[in-house]
Amino acid sequence: MRKIINSTYVSLDGVIENPQNWTSAYFQEEAAAYAQDLLFSCGALLMGRRTYDGFAEAWPAMEESTGEFGVRMNTYPHYVVSDSLENPGWGDTTVIRRADAAARIAELKEQDGGDILQYGFGPVSRTLVEHGLLDELRLWIHPVLVGPGEPEGMLGAADFSASFELADTTTFETGVIVATYRRAAE
Repeated sequence: MRKIINSTYVSLDGVIENPQNWTSAYFQEEAAAYAQDLLFSCGALLMGRRTYDGFAEAWPAMEESTGEFGVRMNTYPHYVVSDSLENPGWGDTTVIRRADAAARIAELKEQDGGDILQYGFGPVSRTLVEHGLLDELRLWIHPVLVGPGEPEGMLGAADFSASFELADTTTFETGVIVATYRRAAE
């Protein structure tokens, strides 16, 4: 069975939005190698609509600057949960309707292929956790305080809670800690 692995950048104060504004100083060779290993160990990418829109706009133009990482991002299967996306234009993209998301994603986990990678933590991630579909949560904890973010740009949400167990940690020279969690037993 395939695993779903969520990889999310987070500040010390829980902000996850606009990571491009506060993570680049910490993304050095170690982090790049870790990110590449994770990407290449997976066989598909799962996203919500906001992540899809950002990635579909950015990644097609990034192959030259990011090499095989960019090629991989653009060519492996993408699954996007959206009720409004009709004609995805980025690579091999399949749209999953929100009402069918839990069942369809459970089916994806049963299919052959590498694990499924998800970037960012939002409504789709919460659906995965609520239905027992998220296998790993990898939080890239950055040693920076970003300041108050909008509620949807924070790791937590008012109507959501879950418990996790620490499975592994990786520390980079820049002070970034990747904490890998698995859902705690009920």
